[in-house]
Amino acid sequence: MDGRITVNPDTLQHYVYHLSEELPPRSGDVAHLNQSAEYIFDVLKAYSVDVSYQLFEVDGITHKNIIATFGRRSEKCGTYIIGAHYDVWDGHPGADDNASGIAGLLELARLFSETDIDCPLQLVAYTLEEINTGRKHIGSYHHAQSMVDNAVRVEWMLSLEMIGYFSDEENSQAYPLSILNTLYPSKGNYIAFVGDLNQVGITRSIKAAFKGSTGLPVYSINTTTRLSAITRSDHASYWAFNIPALMVTDTSFNRNPNYHTANDTWDTLDYQRMAKVVEGVYYATLFHTNSHTE
Repeated sequence: MDGRITVNPDTLQHYVYHLSEELPPRSGDVAHLNQSAEYIFDVLKAYSVDVSYQLFEVDGITHKNIIATFGRRSEKCGTYIIGAHYDVWDGHPGADDNASGIAGLLELARLFSETDIDCPLQLVAYTLEEINTGRKHIGSYHHAQSMVDNAVRVEWMLSLEMIGYFSDEENSQAYPLSILNTLYPSKGNYIAFVGDLNQVGITRSIKAAFKGSTGLPVYSINTTTRLSAITRSDHASYWAFNIPALMVTDTSFNRNPNYHTANDTWDTLDYQRMAKVVEGVYYATLFHTNSHTE
């Protein structure tokens, strides 16, 4: 289609490689985390005049989210949020988890810097998603709480949680419940949208816009939060404040055998299909931000 934006897979690979191989491990040492935060800030600053750190403390240590704002304020619509965490588990490379999500976020910043959008949009890089001391300590919880504290109306939030691992092999895709094997593919060659039972309408709308803009297969599920697998990312922080939110994911450990291991490296990812995910998220967001009427 003439005028269609495209994402260069090499750009995504560059971001993932730098985050997972050239910068220090993104866990444990806050000084190491801050080096990644500064890199993310600098890239976002190249694409937005409104970039800031959101600071919060955990056990007396200051941590940083990074927020880049696009679009314009409007009484006809609230704020849209796309986020991804930049920290990793136990000092591992974290290429898929979650340098892939951050790479997508940085490329979305470029795309939205070249786009006229009718509503406010925040791109947020979170820290401490991998922390084990409770949801109230993680970066996305602090950001979600700030939306409520500042009376910001949020239309929806998308969490980019592992978006780079794909497989065309039979039985490369697993599911948390056996019944799902009868409803979803056995090949891990698709991207998934995950929400709770309160997000059925939004899931359908975002999925349709995504599907209409990219050839990548996409599936979705809306189910009870009693299925813990659907709560394991930053989107669930927004659910705690009754803010609509979805996870965009390659399904994590249900597909990627390198999850939370030293083998989660940059050369295991599929950047061609990852680029399709970023393009789809861009077009789905653009459809929603520019669909409001007076």
